[in-house]
Amino acid sequence: MLLIGLLFSLSACASGPRPYPPPKLPYNSWYVGLAAPRYMEVWVETVDVLDQRGFGFFRVHGGVAGYTRKPEGWHKGGGKMKPVSNVDLPERIFLRWQSLVEPQAYKIRIPIPQWVRDEMVKPQRVFCIADKKEVTLYPNRITLGMAPGGIVKVWVGAGCLGFKEVGRFQA
Repeated sequence: MLLIGLLFSLSACASGPRPYPPPKLPYNSWYVGLAAPRYMEVWVETVDVLDQRGFGFFRVHGGVAGYTRKPEGWHKGGGKMKPVSNVDLPERIFLRWQSLVEPQAYKIRIPIPQWVRDEMVKPQRVFCIADKKEVTLYPNRITLGMAPGGIVKVWVGAGCLGFKEVGRFQA
């Protein structure tokens, strides 16, 4: 009897963890972007996501942030983008980064409001100059902009739609 119990428990371990159910989104993946003002180098250790279903996803993005074209101000969205597949829309984003100009490490938990998630699944018609036609887009990109002093700005948007500021946070 002990042998049967042992074999049953080992077979359960061998099957591995169950995969998360796929999210119900109108697109295959949403994107997270990393940005910093020019001359303010930032190294992102990790971006972790707690999705609206309560599942945690670790290290969905990291590395060097993209830079703005001008040294003054933000570019309001964009940055170094990475698709986040098989993850539902974020409820919270956890960010840990190093400001290389200070030098200082920061970490922060950023709540993503419900209006942002609602916006990310609402199709929007816009005339796109690059495509020279009217297209339907979803604002499925979240940009995290980091600056010295532990300041983080967050935007939501997409290409021709532009980006809306979600908020400014202090780590």
